Amino acid sequence: MGYHRAGFEVVGVDVEPQPHYPFDFHQADAMTFPLDGFDVVHASPPCQDHTRQYVPREHGTGWMLAATRERLVTTGKPWVLENVPGAPMHPNVVLCGCVVGLDDIRRERWFETSPPLFVLRQPCYHPRPVISVTGTGTPTGTWKVYGSLKLSDFRRAMGIGWMNRAELSQAIPPAYTEWIGRQLINHLTVTTERTDAR
Repeated sequence: MGYHRAGFEVVGVDVEPQPHYPFDFHQADAMTFPLDGFDVVHASPPCQDHTRQYVPREHGTGWMLAATRERLVTTGKPWVLENVPGAPMHPNVVLCGCVVGLDDIRRERWFETSPPLFVLRQPCYHPRPVISVTGTGTPTGTWKVYGSLKLSDFRRAMGIGWMNRAELSQAIPPAYTEWIGRQLINHLTVTTERTDAR
């Protein structure tokens, strides 16, 4: 949704069905799906093996991060690789809810990008208690402050009004990808202008 708001035509690919996905969707293996014809590719490999909540290699998908990066590099196109803090990557952009106007959520995500996107950001500042969107219920720390929350509370905090609770726990807030998308639009515009000037 964030890339759509930034001006991109969006196509989604996932091996699992995504019935609430609001754009063109292909149920397919993202590691083999054809990437011809796309201007930019964004990939979010599974993060479970890179989070503190899982024993290393328990989920069995940790290998996908490096394999995805390798695939993106070979396309020769601009790309964005997203994952959680602590993942084996070189994030040149780190976003949290407080950076993009989602003050009620602390959800840091790392973005490694092929074009030279870079942001100098202040440390997180959340003036009031935050909502954690992990798992499928109300996490303990959030419950201690707010009690049991409704699906609408989690949707509001993430800026996503169409997903169920399980989908929200895996999602990137659209405000994050909108920020990234606007940087990519600028990059593509400058690149095109330089090419045309030659």
